[in-house]
Amino acid sequence: MEKNDIFTIKIEDMSDDGMGIGHIDGMAVFVKDTAPGDEAEIKIVKVKKSYAFGRLRQILKPSPYRIDPVCPVARQCGGCTLQHISYEKELELKKDRVINCLKRIGGIEKPEDYLDEVSGGEAYRYRNKMQFPVGSRKTSDIYGGRNDNFDAFSCRTNTVLGFYAGRTHTLIPVDDCHIGHPINKNIIRAVCRWADKYQISVYNEETGEGTLRHILTRVGFATGELMVCVITSTQRVDNLDKLVSMLASEVDKYNSREDKTGEILLKSVVMNVNRDRTNRILGDKTILVNGQNYITDLIGDVKFHISAESFYQVNPEQTAKIYGKALEYAALSGKEIVWDMYCGIGTISLFVAPHAKKVYGVEVVGRAIQDAHRNAEINDIENAEFFVGKAEEVVPDWFENRVGDYDTDEAKIRKQVDVVIVDPPRKGCDERLLETIIEMKPEKMVYVSCDPATLARDIKRLTEKGMKLEKFSVYDQFSRSMHCETVALLKR
Repeated sequence: MEKNDIFTIKIEDMSDDGMGIGHIDGMAVFVKDTAPGDEAEIKIVKVKKSYAFGRLRQILKPSPYRIDPVCPVARQCGGCTLQHISYEKELELKKDRVINCLKRIGGIEKPEDYLDEVSGGEAYRYRNKMQFPVGSRKTSDIYGGRNDNFDAFSCRTNTVLGFYAGRTHTLIPVDDCHIGHPINKNIIRAVCRWADKYQISVYNEETGEGTLRHILTRVGFATGELMVCVITSTQRVDNLDKLVSMLASEVDKYNSREDKTGEILLKSVVMNVNRDRTNRILGDKTILVNGQNYITDLIGDVKFHISAESFYQVNPEQTAKIYGKALEYAALSGKEIVWDMYCGIGTISLFVAPHAKKVYGVEVVGRAIQDAHRNAEINDIENAEFFVGKAEEVVPDWFENRVGDYDTDEAKIRKQVDVVIVDPPRKGCDERLLETIIEMKPEKMVYVSCDPATLARDIKRLTEKGMKLEKFSVYDQFSRSMHCETVALLKR
């Protein structure tokens, strides 16, 4: 097999990043935009020692799971990888991925016997946060620089918003995104027309020149509150008041539609300044332009203030289900001491606090802990305490030096931790933290994971030290991609 060879291939499975997998002469070949069951003609584009990558040329026989993408640029855009696959098959792929990881990496025999629930949500319009890079039609790196590619877009402006094609910084312009709230279409229109009318320059990554870098939007699905964050390379930007007026006009247009998804309230327009020549979207300084510097949203009955910088789960419907399942697995009676490790802005901590005696949360990002304190205050929650630092450093130090301050003499003698909840980043839990959790001897551990492979690795470590997997549930938190969330219950 060599580069540029043409083959016919049968797609058998999907990779973790949404590429179809087939085999040619025993070698695995990864092909984007294919589905299990497809028979396709492909061109080999890269050959490694034990696998290769192919580019789809044509579908010879379509998979029974293949559907037409909703988005006109789904294939070019790097955001969604599964729009060409039925949603039922997507859920099956995600369930199988978690089961396979638990078996292959976690050493769990028959993981399917521990499966509690597979929960799907809305396949589209589920994201409450969007981040759009800004570009120009005149810029040669946008969609090949060919103006005839813009016929599908309603926003006839030189300034464009969009997404980068997969593994590139080639901007694919969009006038809407089908996984985001429909108000984003109006926001894109307002920003593009404002930038054109008032000649706001577009940032150039190569030269570091230009002003407008990204647009970030947040929508409170429960409240309808909207934030628009303009990310710039300079603190001085003229005519921001005109942008506020144009955004308000577009919100009014949206609210007048018969097919609107609830009433939208423009509560916050802010500007974030990022002077660094970096891929990082947000800078360190955010300036209030109009309204307030946060929006409010709810998960269950818990209220959250969300700033431009706040970490907040992007799929509110599924987040409520995930936290509800974590609470169900914790089975709190009101007498328990709970640790929430990697707590972020305190979403899980505050969700479970009304059902526990005391909740401790730890998070490495100081701004997130500030948000956690504020969110505890606005919800009148007094039994949650938060620490700033790495969980693998804060928790062992707390456990080693803790002096009991509880009601009973017995509790004062021992170091009481009844339930541990972890929601780590994709890399999973630090090994030292897992060792401390074992030493804490909690009755229950609830593991919320965004990566089945690291979940399985950590479950293997925990089960080797005396804990046992009781059950797990799979949640589709990121529809139209291969990413999923898992909630697992372990007991001592």
